[in-house]
Amino acid sequence: MRLLVLAAALGAAVPAVALAAAPAPSVQRGHEVFDRWCAPCHAPGPGHPGTQSLEAKYKGSKPGALEQRTDLTTELTRFYVRTGVSIMPFFRKTEVSDADLAALGAYIARPRP
Repeated sequence: MRLLVLAAALGAAVPAVALAAAPAPSVQRGHEVFDRWCAPCHAPGPGHPGTQSLEAKYKGSKPGALEQRTDLTTELTRFYVRTGVSIMPFFRKTEVSDADLAALGAYIARPRP
């Protein structure tokens, strides 16, 4: 809104559509992406190798289950999904689209009550 006012004040003809903010990635969609691609390794409980590996790494200083973490950012999620780490594979855009990855990042980094 401030940009529209500034543009009008400067006499620029700026279409309102160009100034509209992009919609926020859907946290619900991010949960669905997590369930499909991440939960088999990173859900809470035994039998999830990613969770068990992170529990061993952090020795109780952080949760091993990604959904319980509060320190993960959208950028960090994007990095690990696209590059992989250790035995975790990277995921191609044909597997996890950029839109789904943005939603996943929003889900992982969402504010918790």
